[in-house]
Amino acid sequence: MIHSKWLPGPAEYLPVWQAMRDFTEARSADTPDEIWLAEHQPVYTLGQAGKPEHVLNSGNVPLVQCDRGGQVTYHGPGQVMAYCLVDLRRMNLFVKEYVALLEDVIIQVLGELGLAGACRKAGAPGVYVPVSNLLPQHRLATQPGSDGLAKIAALGIKIRKGCAYHGLALNVDMDLAPYLGINPCGYEGLQTVDLRSCGIQATVVQTGELLSERLIQALEGDPV
Repeated sequence: MIHSKWLPGPAEYLPVWQAMRDFTEARSADTPDEIWLAEHQPVYTLGQAGKPEHVLNSGNVPLVQCDRGGQVTYHGPGQVMAYCLVDLRRMNLFVKEYVALLEDVIIQVLGELGLAGACRKAGAPGVYVPVSNLLPQHRLATQPGSDGLAKIAALGIKIRKGCAYHGLALNVDMDLAPYLGINPCGYEGLQTVDLRSCGIQATVVQTGELLSERLIQALEGDPV
C-alpha cells in the first residue's frame, strides 16, 4: 500500500531534497513506497547534467543544482509537486516504463479536470498541451518551426539502488513569469503554461489529491 502525504508549505526545496535522499538511502526491501505532495517556495533547479547556460536570468530566485535527471526548471507556489519514492525493482518497472506511466497519469488527470489534448513529445519527457488550448490572452506568437505545444508538466527522476525519488511537477495556478528567466528543460523559446491559462479552475490541493490517487492506482497495478 502506497502512502501519500502533504508536506507543510510552501516548502523550501533543499530540506525536501535531503529528506528524499535520506528516505531512499535508509529504505530496505520491505519499506513501503510513499508519495509526497508539496508546493515549493520559488526556486530554480538544475539537473545533475544540467547546463548553466540555460539559466538566462535567475534574478532573486535561488538556483539549486540537484541530482535528478533533466535540465533547468522552476518550482513555486501554485504548482503541485508529486515526489514518488518508489521501489521500481519491486514493481518490475524499467525506467522508460516508469516515465511513461507518470506521463500517462498526468494526461489522465488533466483530462479529468477538463483539459483535452494533453500529450507527450518524443525525446522530451513531460506533458504538453496545444497552444490553441490556451485562453487568447495567454497565447504567445509561435516561433518558426514550433510544434505548437506548450509545457504544463515536467518530470525529473533519480534512481538509487533500484528505487526512484524526485518525480513530477504540474502547473496549476501560478506566476509563470519566472519561466522567462530560463530555457525550460533546456528548450529555447518553449512556452510554459498552467491549468488557469488553459481556462481550467482548480486548486493545488484538488489537483494534488487527484494526482496522488491516480498515481497510486497506476503504481499498484490497478486500471486507471
